[in-house]
Amino acid sequence: MNDSHIDTIAEIAQKVSTENERRQRQIHSIDTLLTERQEVLVTMCALAELESKDASFDVVLEILKFFNQALVDYTALGHFEIYQRIIEGKERRESVKRVANQVYLSISASTEKIVEFNDKYEGADGQDSLTNLYKDLSAIGEAMAERIEAEDQLLYELSNRALRRNSKATLA
Repeated sequence: MNDSHIDTIAEIAQKVSTENERRQRQIHSIDTLLTERQEVLVTMCALAELESKDASFDVVLEILKFFNQALVDYTALGHFEIYQRIIEGKERRESVKRVANQVYLSISASTEKIVEFNDKYEGADGQDSLTNLYKDLSAIGEAMAERIEAEDQLLYELSNRALRRNSKATLA
């Protein structure tokens, strides 16, 4: 075996290693996104429950701030860690691009609603600023349900492909 063959093999090995690292990061990002999503949903339920408990303004405000931060973190993570590669046209897998095209409008619409909710309640500082909170929270719940349905289709395709590729690499 001459030096050019060894260099070629080393180059291929580096590409495979880099691809495997990218897939592992993607799987980690998906796991993190799902964990953050669960935190958002739990916090949303805790906030919604306060309506029936006639909670104090300070308690509602504290949980609202925590909810807003969790909601923004979750949305940003999805955008920058999961969807950005697809948006930038860097995704090569046709099945992933196809699913992304099918669900993008739904995810984008929910992102707009999340941003509007955050903008409206981020600076809440008085009882008057919370007048429509529970109505708006209900709308966010509906937006989250639609987002989750669309997002899960994409996450399934991303993780399924990554896991199949990793298992093939492990078996090889």
